[in-house]
Amino acid sequence: MSDPSALTSEALAAIGKAQTPADLERIETEYLGRKSGRVSRLLSNIGQLPPQEKAALGKAANEAKRNIEAALAARRGELDAARMADLAETEAIDITFPGPPLGRGHIHVLTQVRRQIETVLESLGYQVELGPEVETEWYNFEALNITAGHPARENWDSFYFSPELLLRAHTSPVQIRAMQRIKEPPIYIITPGRCYRRDAPEATRLPYFSQVEGLALDKGLTVGDMKGTLLYMIQSLYGRDRKVRVRPSYFPFTEPSFEFDVSCGICGGVGCKSCRHKGWLEVGGCGMVHPQVLRNGGIDPTQWNGYAWGFGIERMAMLKHDVDDIRLFYESDLRFLEQF
Repeated sequence: MSDPSALTSEALAAIGKAQTPADLERIETEYLGRKSGRVSRLLSNIGQLPPQEKAALGKAANEAKRNIEAALAARRGELDAARMADLAETEAIDITFPGPPLGRGHIHVLTQVRRQIETVLESLGYQVELGPEVETEWYNFEALNITAGHPARENWDSFYFSPELLLRAHTSPVQIRAMQRIKEPPIYIITPGRCYRRDAPEATRLPYFSQVEGLALDKGLTVGDMKGTLLYMIQSLYGRDRKVRVRPSYFPFTEPSFEFDVSCGICGGVGCKSCRHKGWLEVGGCGMVHPQVLRNGGIDPTQWNGYAWGFGIERMAMLKHDVDDIRLFYESDLRFLEQF
């Protein structure tokens, strides 16, 4: 019959060498298993001993069982502590370490171009003026010298809410409102905003678009002042090598009126496919403010004069980034928008 002290020594030695919880489970089964455990068998065989030996062996066997159970519990605690220490080392969370990057949006290309235009003109002393997108016929047409029955009025095929209320076709009404509010020039303002016209969507136009107009009112302003302002703005946006030219045109709210063009940045003004071999790209309209428009805004045209211009922000963005279809700006295709 096995010696309880020897069994205890063997078990404690095996427990001390155990490296995993599975090792301890195996040792526990080997020594303390209910049927096949070595200590359990020892206790079950006590009944075969003479009466005088039963008490001593039973006491020794129970002591061996308690010692082995205590050693198993202690070793499990050591292995758990070692495992937690290893986890703390290998899976530690550094709260100062940056987290995974989040997907970020960015400013829309049309907003970028609009802000660039505003920054350039604000550096010249212009102020941004905003106005309502739903306008009256008077501000949208009559105040701008586009009177009822005027031939030019047929060109403004607008979205009407009622006979006298419509979505503005341009941001020019903001200029009239600014004149009425400020009352006394000098006035140097720009009027960015959304406009609406009944145009079928195509590569160069949409029924909605963004526009920036400028107005300068002072004493003794000339076409040369206007051209110099436009040249500074264009060169600030597109580069110092770009040139500006003005061509005679007609608008009911300016007299004289001009179209202004910018030299093609691809061919340098020589002529290429992008500019239809003209060397120039049309940007917008401009001119000296018509005296009747000044009167409608409450400004005396005998004391003050000025110039105005207007252009589409989409058009400026197309020229700046060589985009050939205006619809791309509004299709929310990230493959396109994330290029800017």
